[in-house]
Amino acid sequence: MTGQDDALQRVIDDVVAPQATEVDTTGKFPGVAVAALGRAGVLGLTVDAGHGGGGQGLRAAADVVRRLSAACGSTAMVTLMHYAATAVLENHGPDTVRRAIGAGEHLSTLAFSEEGSRSHFWAPLGTAVATGDTVRLDARKSWVTSAGQADSYVWSSRPLAADGPMTLWRVPSATAGLHQPRPFDGLGLRGNNSMPVVAEGVTVDRAAMLGDDGAGLDVALAEVLPWFLVLSAAFSVGLMEATTAETGTHLTSTRLEHLDQTLAEQPLIRVDHARMRVTTDQAAALLEDTLTALETGRADAMLRVLEVKAAAGEAAIAVTDLAMKVCGGAAFRKELGIERRFRDARAARVMAPTSDALLDFVGRAINGLPLL
Repeated sequence: MTGQDDALQRVIDDVVAPQATEVDTTGKFPGVAVAALGRAGVLGLTVDAGHGGGGQGLRAAADVVRRLSAACGSTAMVTLMHYAATAVLENHGPDTVRRAIGAGEHLSTLAFSEEGSRSHFWAPLGTAVATGDTVRLDARKSWVTSAGQADSYVWSSRPLAADGPMTLWRVPSATAGLHQPRPFDGLGLRGNNSMPVVAEGVTVDRAAMLGDDGAGLDVALAEVLPWFLVLSAAFSVGLMEATTAETGTHLTSTRLEHLDQTLAEQPLIRVDHARMRVTTDQAAALLEDTLTALETGRADAMLRVLEVKAAAGEAAIAVTDLAMKVCGGAAFRKELGIERRFRDARAARVMAPTSDALLDFVGRAINGLPLL
């Protein structure tokens, strides 16, 4: 292990994994784990070294998310969204924020989806109105991971004056006029605080704009989307790897006493477990190929990016469903951990861009049609 890998593993072993069940049961935000990840250099991993970060790219971030999701889905999702927001802040944010992220002292997240346009993140309804050097933001965001816990939001709105569907802003979460109208009580990822955030007369400086007015969709597609989709796939792969391993442990340690055999010695059970392994390995291979395509500038890189979240997310649903079947009544109980992963896996299907939206994008891309 490198020093960074070792530091991450210590946080997983000492903080993330031991708290995973409590985070899921209570729906409590994993703040202790996030703080530990900050101190270990994990939150600042993708900030350049000149601003105190780790200077690492998407592959390193994917490895972090994969390993975290094997332990705690909520902690992994908080980290995933932080990395996706940091991709924008690293290119367009102020030096002070970049240094704070590099030091592990600033958590960010995306605030894109809105009540009126739902998972169509590319069509914000929230407004931005300029008065001199300040801008008033009003919006009803529907899903914001780490809502009320992150230090800043990468926020989308309609443009001030330019053509284009959206403009992006850096909005400190403590800004007056922001509030969360209701708590998060979800099926899975129960500690990720994915709550609505309402902005009523929120005022920010015009300098809080990230990129040019009206260019927010270009920034989102070029800078946010690859990070979000690839890291989402890494999340699903890590969850599948943990589920497949936990299933194997259960099958080899549980006996049918009347046959004097383990569950692993039953042919039909072995076949389903093998299906889980094959499906997990297929998703991991697609993730690896997507990262390689991006790193080498392959012509099919963006096609792989569009494919990988949908493929891995649907695979995770299939794998966790099989785990519930293979492990039977033991999986139905919470102590085995399979049931928690079964619920967490289902988030990938509905997180924008949804699996259906991504498949439509893939269909458009391979038929020479515009994505939007």
